[in-house]
Amino acid sequence: MKEENTYMARCLELARKGAGFVSPNPMVGCVIVYKNRIIGEGYHQKYGENHAEVNAINLVKNKKDLVGATLYVNLEPCCHFGKTPPCCQLIVKVGISNVVIGSKDNSKKVNGLGIKYLQDNNVKVKVGLLKKECLELNKRFFTFHQKNRPYIILKWAETKDGFIDTYREGKKKKINWISSENSKTLVHQWRANEDAILVGRTTVENDNPKLTVREVKGINPVRVILDPDLKLGFDCNIFDKSSKTIIANLILEKKKDNIVYLKCNEEDMILSLLNYLYQLEIISIIIEGGLKTLTNFINNNYWDEARVFVGNKLFKNGLRSPVLNKKWISKYEIGQDTLFKYLND
Repeated sequence: MKEENTYMARCLELARKGAGFVSPNPMVGCVIVYKNRIIGEGYHQKYGENHAEVNAINLVKNKKDLVGATLYVNLEPCCHFGKTPPCCQLIVKVGISNVVIGSKDNSKKVNGLGIKYLQDNNVKVKVGLLKKECLELNKRFFTFHQKNRPYIILKWAETKDGFIDTYREGKKKKINWISSENSKTLVHQWRANEDAILVGRTTVENDNPKLTVREVKGINPVRVILDPDLKLGFDCNIFDKSSKTIIANLILEKKKDNIVYLKCNEEDMILSLLNYLYQLEIISIIIEGGLKTLTNFINNNYWDEARVFVGNKLFKNGLRSPVLNKKWISKYEIGQDTLFKYLND
């Protein structure tokens, strides 16, 4: 059992390499073991390209060893034709007779059908090894298919005395930094790992952010802006065409270059937006908005995780930070800041 855990842990390690590149697919790693020795391993590297099982099988030098081998994979192999052929068929074709799976795939196209296909073709299947860790790795994917919306991460920084911002005067476009450079780099890595990033109109007016990945290597997330009355001017950085941008509003439905004007339902603008993002197969979004936007998501219970930096600064006055009414589950020291993580159970 200890060796099996080691092999599945290696699958998870490999799978994480696909973070930021495989969405809307899940992160998957695969290890093939013959006579207690790894003879092939691989991971899903990019959306539309080979799945982990295919890459692992391709790296096995002596294909005859596959007949007596055990394949470990953190997620149920697919059984349908998509961008690539079904992995289950390949597993059976090459003669692998034992498959160990970390967690089932809850998407409609799979949802146990991969396991059934393998079993119907005389493959011995074991499910649930390191299940908790496997579910955690692909929480975005599972939430997307369970709740028909993206996985939602709230993020903000607050001062030691509990303020998210100062009172603004004259609408000057300037960021009031609370967190440290170390935290800024980490946030850019988060952006690279998520499909989309969202802020409200006031944040754009006050901070004029680019909402792109600059401190690390990665793909820019889709920018989503809540601007109900279309008051933002085109001199804002979010109109610089560096990444696809969705302007959620109550007036206009239009596409121009890489800017999409999405007319939302006035009764529940956020739900209308989330439904649209679901149709686009955006499986995760990080909310970096101000007090009003964050509170709106919290009050409507549209969030799965929150990451809150507490910096070293004191404002003594200003806008109070949002309230979660939850107990943090973990905290980390990031430079001079403390990062608290919350889950919405």
